[in-house]
Amino acid sequence: MLHEMAAPAIRTAALTKDYGAGEGLFDLELQVSAGESFGLLGPEGAGKTTAIRLLMGMIRPTRGSAYIFGLDCFREAVEVKRRVGHVAGKTPDFGGMRGGEIVTYLSGLRGGVHANRVHELAERFGVDLGAPHREYTQAERQKLSIILAFMHDPNLLILDEPAKDLDVQAAAELDLLLDESRDGGSAILLASRDTSDLERHCDRVGTLRRGKLARALEDNSRRALPP
Repeated sequence: MLHEMAAPAIRTAALTKDYGAGEGLFDLELQVSAGESFGLLGPEGAGKTTAIRLLMGMIRPTRGSAYIFGLDCFREAVEVKRRVGHVAGKTPDFGGMRGGEIVTYLSGLRGGVHANRVHELAERFGVDLGAPHREYTQAERQKLSIILAFMHDPNLLILDEPAKDLDVQAAAELDLLLDESRDGGSAILLASRDTSDLERHCDRVGTLRRGKLARALEDNSRRALPP
């Protein structure tokens, strides 16, 4: 526990995924402290999703390293997935599984999930956990992904365009949930094409262009960061 608390929430060094022809992510140097909210801004194809997939151990890098609370994102990917709340850029397809069955399955893998928390989140986002996933609209699938990310109150949230496909009411609920997580001390990595989303929620923002951090990080904090 002391080791986890001492380690940054996210640390990468020369993290690269080279798909060829200039596509991918190149030499990402990033550190996000425990309790800090960091925004990753960039257009589609800039490398945001590649960065997140690398952090979640879903793909392997061409070179470089990535750690979450001191855990190697590639060698210890299973444990990383237990520690992190993740909303993917593309919602997964759970077929005929009902929403509640998906929650139960992932709760067993992660641990630390309370039924009251799941019920609260389902109520807030208006998701019917008794319905089969294949019958969900795209907006309902995105809402379920948010529930799955937040239900175990993780110390780190890694969110790839989480507001996409949400209506105004659900997007406002997501804003509240992010504020609650920040106030509760969770670290956040939020990827978006929307500058206003990042300015609202993030202490710092970095811009990705063509797979590279293109400019110095700026302090957009609502609270002071340590020097």
